Amino acid sequence: MPFRLYNTLSNTVEDFRTIDSGKVRMYACGPTVYDYGHIGNFRTFVAVDILFRFLKLSGYSVHYVMNITDVDDKIIHNAGSPDIAAVRHYTDKFSNAFFEDSKALNIDPPQFVRATDHIQEMAEFIAELEAKGLAYRAEDGSYYFRIAKFPPYGKLSKRDFAGMEDGARVDVDEYDKDNARDFALWKAPKPGEASWETKIGPGRPGWHIECSVMSMEELGESFDLHAGGEDLIFPHHENEIAQSEGLTGKPFAHFWFHSRFLLVEGEKMSKSLGNFYTLRDLVLKGYKPSAIRFLLTSVPYRNQLNFTFDGLQQATASVERLRNFYALVSNPPKSTKPDATSLAPLAAETKDRFMQALGNDLNTAEAIGAIFEMVRVANAAINAGNWKLDTDQKPLLDVMNTFDAVFAVLKDDDAAKINSIVAWAKIEGREIAPELLAATANQLSDADVEAKIAMMEAARKSRDFKSSDAIRGELTAAGILVEITKEGIRWRRK
Repeated sequence: MPFRLYNTLSNTVEDFRTIDSGKVRMYACGPTVYDYGHIGNFRTFVAVDILFRFLKLSGYSVHYVMNITDVDDKIIHNAGSPDIAAVRHYTDKFSNAFFEDSKALNIDPPQFVRATDHIQEMAEFIAELEAKGLAYRAEDGSYYFRIAKFPPYGKLSKRDFAGMEDGARVDVDEYDKDNARDFALWKAPKPGEASWETKIGPGRPGWHIECSVMSMEELGESFDLHAGGEDLIFPHHENEIAQSEGLTGKPFAHFWFHSRFLLVEGEKMSKSLGNFYTLRDLVLKGYKPSAIRFLLTSVPYRNQLNFTFDGLQQATASVERLRNFYALVSNPPKSTKPDATSLAPLAAETKDRFMQALGNDLNTAEAIGAIFEMVRVANAAINAGNWKLDTDQKPLLDVMNTFDAVFAVLKDDDAAKINSIVAWAKIEGREIAPELLAATANQLSDADVEAKIAMMEAARKSRDFKSSDAIRGELTAAGILVEITKEGIRWRRK
């Protein structure tokens, strides 16, 4: 089955092809680590994770690299010291937070590369650009890329820059989204700023150069796929193409993958509107990381997602329904009707619909819809005993495991992730929802829950229902839902 993917470069949905058969070399622009990641950032990172997971599910061997931007104007200013070690200390805090938040959202880790670990290679790259006449040194020691020397400039963003003034420069990290200027490759240090000594002089790299250098170091001068948010198309990715292809004369990335912005309650997210949320903000309000991930995946990556709190509640319910179904199929009632109808054909059809949907430009909404239709039909059949346990259980579980290989929400591991964020919030003095504080204060480990369930079962066998009910009350207070069935006692976390 071919994988069809929208390519920003061609502005069309194409059959995805790789340079080397069966192998994908893939690069994604990662975070600039001056603060905690917000849900707009993570909409992109989760979308790229869905792509990464689906490529692996489809049988590709994937070399996936993501950069960590740990030097820019804002970082230099916030670090407040000319000492390089102080800059690293400052960015380590937010880099580690990004890794923790990504883990909370079940984002498969790529190979991370940090800008400050590749300063000398960037200086060498810039020197080569200067030797080819594509870069020039300004009076203060900064270096700029001469856009007029790269005629295809604008081919990714589909903008016409004919007649652009040669030598007009921009040297800040907050680039103008509408106008092109010769962009900074290297910034000479201002008094009191941290800087690195290199063959082209003291200073630090501009924003764009790091991705060209590190992607080509890890993946080669020409690779398969470059990903990021739509805000990076211009100027960041346009500039990456210019400096990379200008130097090598080869296509930089063959496919360009961009996810759309999200809205929050129908408005653009901003601190001034009071609708700016980090992942940690939402967890501290009582929402589960799995529900946040599910909501971020529920709308296809090229469509705008309206992130709402009603939507989070619905996502929470959806994840619970999927987990309950997986638990039911994993430990089903034994009784079935003699003339039961097999659910194996439904499972096969669902898996095919799921793969077809994701193969069509990662249509996550259609893929999720196929799964929930199977859950609806199979739930009713299993509860009525109208299925064939011996032949149906394995294919149904196979479909759910295939789903989870991409969407990664079935494992009930939210509690540990929430506890970690609550512990951080207590140290940082952040506000925590009272009900979340209460729940985490009474948190039980899986082993503790199993021990109490065993005590509850023993009490019921001896007809000591008072003790059984008391244990059930303790579990409920700790956020554990207990279900008593003919097959025994089942439990799950709220």
